[in-house]
Order: sequence, then structure tokens, then C-alpha cells
Amino acid sequence: MADQNGNHGGRNPGPPPRTPPASAVALAYADGDVAPKVVAKGKGQVASQIIARAQEHGVFVHESKELVSLLMHIDLDRQIPPALYRIVAELLAWLYHIESAQQSGGVMPAPPDAATLIEPNSASNDATT
Repeated sequence: MADQNGNHGGRNPGPPPRTPPASAVALAYADGDVAPKVVAKGKGQVASQIIARAQEHGVFVHESKELVSLLMHIDLDRQIPPALYRIVAELLAWLYHIESAQQSGGVMPAPPDAATLIEPNSASNDATT
């Protein structure tokens, strides 16, 4: 996840996902923003294009069906609801650690398990705001 300029994201030289994604969501977060915004979302071929574009720009792609399902309910250019702040913050922290590891030659951290960080009913009421 990164903004349109690739800020707050890691570099991903790895291969594309093994199977075509059912859906994908791209978030942007710039300095001064209160919360990340949904800047792209789609299903099928559109989802594949979102992921391909992210990879072309060296942005890490994190797979989480649970989180994507919640984010798909948010309108484009809208901020994520407060119920999702924690999981998205964990993902941004993970990306920061990846960038640090790449610069220092350190060990890459394991991605957070989004399913365990999403609170029950997270965004079920907030996702459409």
C-alpha cells in the first residue's frame, strides 16, 4: 500500500500473485492526511491491473481477503474508517520495516496476519461512510 507516488511503500521485486485476485484495493496515505484513502479498487481484470501497476512501481502487495472485502465497501477517494486504522497502521509499519531491511541488508520481516488484527464487526457499520 502506498500513495500514487509510491511513498510509504516498499519495493517489490518479487513475482506476481500465483492466482488472479478476485478483488484488489489500493490505498494512498500522504503526510498531513488524517487517514489513508481508497484510490483504486476493482474485481477480476481490474484487480489484476491494480496489482500489476503496483508491482511495476515497486510497491509491495499484501494479500488479505478479509481486509480487501472490508475496503471494497469504501467509496473511491474516501478515507478508511477508524475501525480499520489499526490493521492499516500495522501494514504501514511492516512496509517501513521492509524498506529499512532492504537499505541495511537485514532480514525481511514477516507480514502481519490481517485476519487476526481485524476486529469483529470492524467496518461493518463504518465501511460505507
